[in-house]
Amino acid sequence: MKISTKGRYGLTIMMELSGRFGEGPTSLKSIAEKNQLSEHYLEQLIAPLRNAGLVKSIRGAYGGYILAREPYTITAGDVIRVLEGPISPVDFTEEDDPAKRDLWIRIRNSIADVLDSTTLQDLISYKEKSDADNYMFYI
Repeated sequence: MKISTKGRYGLTIMMELSGRFGEGPTSLKSIAEKNQLSEHYLEQLIAPLRNAGLVKSIRGAYGGYILAREPYTITAGDVIRVLEGPISPVDFTEEDDPAKRDLWIRIRNSIADVLDSTTLQDLISYKEKSDADNYMFYI
């Protein structure tokens, strides 16, 4: 299974909203500019996230998007499944060999375990720690 730009950019949107959780709505334009992404493409991704109840839209001059729940309650798996569909490395109905079928199921379960045990809060904490570790020294 390869995660497409839909899944990767969707996680970017959700991480940006997580990092600003409780600060009010964030525009897609600001997320697009900060991450050098197409605002139009992000608009296509936000609709399924909103329909799935992961984000809420706020209308008005100072509107934008906010997370529908706290960052620690939303997993990477939630986001990936909304944007990419079911997590599966192969179509199991095509696999007749029980040994290979077991392998694919174990791979699928391992991927799902990682995605489902990683919250948006985890991703934000890791990003903040990584950013803090990147010091630049001038001599």
